[in-house]
Amino acid sequence: MRAAVAATDTWTDPDGIRSPAGEVHAWLPGTNQTLCGIPTKKARLGRFSHVDWLDVQPATGRDADRVSSVCRRCLAATGHRRDEKPWRRTNPRP
Repeated sequence: MRAAVAATDTWTDPDGIRSPAGEVHAWLPGTNQTLCGIPTKKARLGRFSHVDWLDVQPATGRDADRVSSVCRRCLAATGHRRDEKPWRRTNPRP
């Protein structure tokens, strides 16, 4: 499953490529709603089929320059876990 992006706003970078801005949601191309259930037309969300969901994450994404917030429900729908630990204990104490 490759999720694309739907956003509340848009901006054009210096290279002329349209990028998402504002609040972003995960969206599957070919459907009329985001993964969290918001209808894209009624909510007036712009769809960006050329931008992957992983590319708009503020911590690591390349298209996250103007992203103000990421939908929590869409994060959960794509497999992100809130209490996932970024580290792993390799030598636990007995």
